[in-house]
Order: sequence, then C-alpha cells, then structure tokens
Amino acid sequence: MGMDTARRLAELAEETVDHRFKGLPPAAAGLTVGELAAERRDLYTGGFTTPVLTLSAAALEHNLAALEEYAERHGLAFAPHGKTCMAPQLFRRQLDRGAWGITAAVPHQARVYRAFGIERIFLANELVDPAALAWVAAELAADPEFRFVCYVDSVRGVELMAAALTDAGAARPLDVVVELGAGEGARTGARTEEECRAVADAVAATTTLRLVGVAGYEAEVPEADAAKVHAWLRRLTALAAEFDKAGRFAGTGLEEVVVSAGGSAWFDAVADVFAELPELSLPVLKLLRSGAYVSHDHGWYTRLTPFNRVPDEGGLLPAFRLWTQVVSRPSPDQAFVNAGKRDIAYDLGLPEAEAVRGADGRERPATGITVTKLSDQHAWLATGPEAQLEVGDWVALGMSHPCTIFEKWPLIPVTDEDGTVVEFVRTFF
Repeated sequence: MGMDTARRLAELAEETVDHRFKGLPPAAAGLTVGELAAERRDLYTGGFTTPVLTLSAAALEHNLAALEEYAERHGLAFAPHGKTCMAPQLFRRQLDRGAWGITAAVPHQARVYRAFGIERIFLANELVDPAALAWVAAELAADPEFRFVCYVDSVRGVELMAAALTDAGAARPLDVVVELGAGEGARTGARTEEECRAVADAVAATTTLRLVGVAGYEAEVPEADAAKVHAWLRRLTALAAEFDKAGRFAGTGLEEVVVSAGGSAWFDAVADVFAELPELSLPVLKLLRSGAYVSHDHGWYTRLTPFNRVPDEGGLLPAFRLWTQVVSRPSPDQAFVNAGKRDIAYDLGLPEAEAVRGADGRERPATGITVTKLSDQHAWLATGPEAQLEVGDWVALGMSHPCTIFEKWPLIPVTDEDGTVVEFVRTFF
C-alpha cells in the first residue's frame, strides 16, 4: 500500500460525526470517526439510534478468508466486484489478502477506486462515454503501473471507444476483453462466436485498443442450472483458445491472456471449467469476480452460494444486521418497526426477522415474527401467538442482496460479538 493510499484511508477516520450518518449517537456529534471508534461504545447502550446497520467483525474476517483460500486452491486470480460494497477499507482488506484488483461496473466506481490507490481495475461493462474514456486515458498516462481492463461487445462500441481515445490523445492503448453474452435473452455481450470475432477484428483495426482476452457473466445464462452454466463457460474458454490459436494476442506486447467470469452464485462452475483451459501461447490470468461474499446476506445469496453445493470447500456467514425498533403494536398479530425502503435492501426479497432484544437487554430468536411489507420508513411485521414483542424492543433484520444495502448506509459500525463497536466502514455510492 502506497503512502498516498494510506493517507486517503486514514482521512476517512478524520471525518466529523454529524447528521450525515444515520444511526450514530447524536451526543457524539463533533467527534471524528476515529475518535468515536476508539471509544469502543456498546451498540445497544452507547447512544446509537435506530435504525442502525451493523457489520459483524467476525463474519467479515471469516468471509474474506474463505474466498482468498478458495481462489488459491483453484489457481484463480481474484478481482472482487466492488459494487457490492463500495467501501475502500474493505477493498484494502481484499487486496491485502491477495486480490489481483477490484472490479467496477461504471466509471464513477472506478474513480472512487483510483482515489484510494487501486492499481488494477476491471470494468465489467463496455465503456463508450467520451468523458469517462478521457479520464481513463489520463490515468493511464499519469501512472505507468495502473492497469485498466474493460469489456467490448460490439463493433459500434469499439468505434466509439477508439474515436474518444484518439480525441483524448491517449498515450497508452486501452486493454479490452471481448464479452461473450450468456445467450438469447441474457444481459450484455455479443451473442455468438461469429459476433465476437467481428468485435475482435474491429479492436485489431485500432491503435488505441488492445485485445487482452475474453470475459462474461455466467449468472445471466437463461434459466441457469449447473449444466447450462458449465456449457456456457466452456464456450468462453473455447473462444479464448480459438483467439489464441488465430494469433489475436500476438505482437501486442501482451504478457498474459485474461479469461474472466464469476459472480457469487456459480464460482464453483467457473473453477471447474477454468481448470480445463488448455495451455495457450501465453500465461492465462483466470480472473474470478465474485463480490457479494464480503458481507454475504440473508436469503438470496444464502440460497445460491456454491458452498451449498460443495460444503467441503468452506462457507460464508451473513455479516449484516439492521437493528430496528418496534414503534407500534396495534394488534396481537401486527407490529411496526422504524425502518423501511429507505433503509432496507428489498429488491431481491423482503428482510427476515432474525432476533429480538428486549428491555432486559437479552437477545432471543425472532420466533413467530415475519416481515410482510415495507413502507418508506416502516416495516410491517406479522406476529404469531408465540411472538414476544413490545413497543420499544429492538428487532434485528437480515437482508438479501448486499449491493443495495451498502448504498443506503454511508457509515456502518462494525461490531464484535458482544456488541462492542470496534470500527466504522465508510461507503461511497
């Protein structure tokens, strides 16, 4: 980690605690984030207000180790997708654990990464915005160590990129990978190998782009199952081998061919198929991009994680808890807590009630409590006869899809198992 990166990370602890940050103690206003963390306050008695999102320190450490070890076991490089957390402190932990770089989805995310010294960025999108391309060109020119790779999936896109980079006076060619789409009805990417060849030909006709490999996203395979995902991944690796045999990577000064895939649902399939990749004329960077593992979740990824299929490989732990408070108990079968759509990730399912903390300070399972609906600032709870719940009780919710949790909370307390707040994670949207 360079001195400038260390300085920028240290500056996060110098921010003043104030009204910008939800859930933090009002009485702590005026302290810096670092000063508040040093006090090691108790989440439940230290003045924090509900709703408040927390990250488990133990679960974070467990998850970071799990994917580091998995990638090492399977000979994979790792560029976790930063959109799942957009937290430079967590990026640094991933890099310290051997990550090759960080994946981005849009130029703004890449700019955040660069502000915190990330030297390798994989942009999993075709980039055709002239202003963003001019920024990338300037970053490449200013820093010989900086590596930036992005998708191309159309001849038109290649033409737009080449023109924008020429206009920007790009001093270094931009590294690109041809994106193979996951099939008809899937998301982005050239749909056929023939289209991929045409895109590669268009890249070769430019002086501002350099073809470095192939990539895609296997989770977009329509009606994905193990057989379909494996089949698509074999198309991807076959395309890499074909391009290499045709000499598409020769004579460009390339040191390695990039072959990349891997969300958080099928990284076991990626490991299987990438292990089958034949030897090419250059070393291969087998780049996995799974990102949701850092915090994991309750629901979506809990059901989809490959560790369910291969439990001997390890496992992940949900790191998030959103602590809410019962503000209304209008009937025996209904209650309301003070967190809603503005606080909760709900695009892939309603949250799950995990625990209740009563006035006695004891935590118990949220038996008989189900979230049935969300308003802007309230969650609707259905309560069965066995539910023990009173106005004032704290209710912990577990949520799915970490990508949309982090964006709602700019400063998140990290807690030990006993509720001690040990640090704060700053996020950027």
